[in-house]
Amino acid sequence: MIDLRAARNDPDSYRAALARKGAAEAFDELLAADERWRALVPRIDELRGRTKLKGKPTSEQLAELQGVKEELRAAEEQYAVAEAERDAALAQVPNPPHASAPDGDTDEDAAELRRVGEPKGGEAREHTEIGRFDMERAARLSGARFGYLIGDTALLALALYRAALDHLAQSGFTPVIPPVLVREEAMIGTGFFPTERSNIYALADDDLYLTGTSEVALAGLHMGEILDAAELPLRYAGFSTNFRREAGAAGKDTRGMFRVHQFNKVEMFVFVRPEESWAEHDRLIELEETFLQKLELPYRAVSVAAGDLGAPAAKKVDLEAWFPSQQRYREVTSCSNTTDFQARRLGIRYRAEKGVEPVHTLNGTMVTDRALLAILETFGGEVPAALGEFGAPERVSR
Repeated sequence: MIDLRAARNDPDSYRAALARKGAAEAFDELLAADERWRALVPRIDELRGRTKLKGKPTSEQLAELQGVKEELRAAEEQYAVAEAERDAALAQVPNPPHASAPDGDTDEDAAELRRVGEPKGGEAREHTEIGRFDMERAARLSGARFGYLIGDTALLALALYRAALDHLAQSGFTPVIPPVLVREEAMIGTGFFPTERSNIYALADDDLYLTGTSEVALAGLHMGEILDAAELPLRYAGFSTNFRREAGAAGKDTRGMFRVHQFNKVEMFVFVRPEESWAEHDRLIELEETFLQKLELPYRAVSVAAGDLGAPAAKKVDLEAWFPSQQRYREVTSCSNTTDFQARRLGIRYRAEKGVEPVHTLNGTMVTDRALLAILETFGGEVPAALGEFGAPERVSR
């Protein structure tokens, strides 16, 4: 959540920033709800003061006291309602975008930062024509947008995940295999609820949700804790299977394994002091780029437009690999600084010189199954040499 006290003190700056995410109206509704809540505080304080009588009360004072208690009970009920309305409004307000995030609200508005490597020309085959995938049998088993990875293709995928974890472990990250089922408070705390609820699979009988990224579980690792400043930054590398409904994606990327309901990912997650978070953001992006360079994949880096950012992100940089079959760059990694937005919701703080303060959190993709698809299409079945030591086949055959 945003820092409500700071927003009260500088509403114009917050409103202008949030307007770039299309959230100015939600911010105004929050301020109105907050004002209603705050207006009740002095009234309750006054009534509570009138319930404290000195000495033995007279019958008139007792009668008056009874009336005051009734007024107090009614005021406290109004206060509870107003507080709930304020909290509900606060949950709807996203993290303000960083000033460097470009204006706009679609992927077309992203600002290209750089290109690395030359897209390969020549024959362009789709990944399903090179690797061994079985979409038809998966559809009979699970429905559309599922697939089997079989044989050399599965070995290449496993080598990718292991290489990514090794890449991060050498850079000071602690490997984690986290739970993929979480409670609602974790989804709310990380900012996926309420905005992303339609994309999340729910197990209603158990009040649990299947996560679309290990970011949720890694953020929840220190939920409700006060961290030692000397321990920061805390860097984790999570490997998990992830699930997304892909609501609203009807008709998009229907061929192959590019947009599916189940996929694997190695995710970075960092808890850091506020003054270090932007340098950490640059560091995570550099780690992502170094790994793509090890894989010899041509890519470009783009800064995502403010209106296209998710609710938690203040800034996000995507790396897009070249897909020959599509003749365009497509996202394979993303890296977000969520500043103190998630930490406030999850109650994750650290002991600073001025007292206890929220940490900053960052997340970044190291590798997903999409990198596998890009490798197959770019090299036509050949495998980057960097993956050999992690069990990848020399060549992928069907």
